[in-house]
Amino acid sequence: MDFDFKTLLVILVVVLLIFGGKKLRTIGDDLGHAVRGFKKAMNEGDKEESASSADPRQIRSEASDAEFPETMKSGSQAPKSGRNT
Repeated sequence: MDFDFKTLLVILVVVLLIFGGKKLRTIGDDLGHAVRGFKKAMNEGDKEESASSADPRQIRSEASDAEFPETMKSGSQAPKSGRNT
């Protein structure tokens, strides 16, 4: 679709008649705040990403991995289910 100047002008006049000038100003302000907030969040994300790649931190543990004791030997006893069979 090719929009020329006349088509855009007609669309803007119709939108102005439907919403009114005050509402359009409010919508424009809200849209501008949203775009600024999005850009700010993207810049903060880039800063965090570059900071984390420049200084990678790892938690090192001196202890070995946790081992769980066997509570039941295989085949020696059936688990108790709370009902008698």
